Amino acid sequence: MLTIEQLTTELESDAGLVRAVDALDLAIARGETFALVGESGCGKSMTALSILRLLPDSGRVVAGRIDVDGTDITQLPEARMRDVRGRRISMIFQEPSTSLNPVMTIGDQVTEPYLLQNGYSKTEALNQAKKMFDYVGVPVTFLNRYAFELSGGMRQRTALAMALITMPNLIILDEPTSALDVLTQANIFNILKKLKQELKISYILITHDIATSSELADTVAVMYAGQIVEVNNAISFFIEPLHPYSVKLMDSVPRLRGKKEPDFIVGQPPSLINPPSGCRFKDRCPKQFDKCHLEPPIIKQNSHMVKCWLYQ
Repeated sequence: MLTIEQLTTELESDAGLVRAVDALDLAIARGETFALVGESGCGKSMTALSILRLLPDSGRVVAGRIDVDGTDITQLPEARMRDVRGRRISMIFQEPSTSLNPVMTIGDQVTEPYLLQNGYSKTEALNQAKKMFDYVGVPVTFLNRYAFELSGGMRQRTALAMALITMPNLIILDEPTSALDVLTQANIFNILKKLKQELKISYILITHDIATSSELADTVAVMYAGQIVEVNNAISFFIEPLHPYSVKLMDSVPRLRGKKEPDFIVGQPPSLINPPSGCRFKDRCPKQFDKCHLEPPIIKQNSHMVKCWLYQ
């Protein structure tokens, strides 16, 4: 339902032009959860904002296609793009309190997309909001409350109800549980699993937390320095990651069993203003060799995709 080809996004900064997303390819099927993982600053959120054309004033998509059900939305005028946002694709941002208006009741906010997108009456929109609240586990009596009267978990559920009310095909989840305690995280993921099973919704799950992605993902894509370096089905990825960066990410996760200590990745990600030649991970990679410094790796693709000279 979503295909991205060679997506390239640039941001203007005082230090120079930042290539936040660099020739990115991905494809998402209906009912699939596609996890996009990697360190902070690797371009995950910029990918999401590029898809919805919600980039800051300093950012722009300079190349590539974003096909939603066969339509390249990069070419749509803004008026038609508003039909894509909310109706076909919704997004839940990292901190729900930043996307909830403190002077509007949550009932008014949740019904607003439904009123604007579908043209229904206020009564019909409220009935739909009650249905969504029931789905996500928010009491209907909360419709008249304000965002500051809710806990973090309830605000996240409200944001999910607002994303769901127009019944989109795809929801982008940007670190949906990063600010929540472990028990609330588990409850939110149980809700997402239920919605996926019952409504056949697709998700893009953006996270730097490998353990979080394992809860929901069907496919895992690893992003580093603006580029995707590995795509694999979730079962294979969590058993045997391929790219050295993916291996290091997995080794950084604490284990409940065994005596192996969590590992870490030395150094810092490269600058996206002036990225290095060759492999972008080479200076932090324990398996680097001469060719890694000379040429960018070629993508090897069969049942999985990996961008590393070790597999050529």
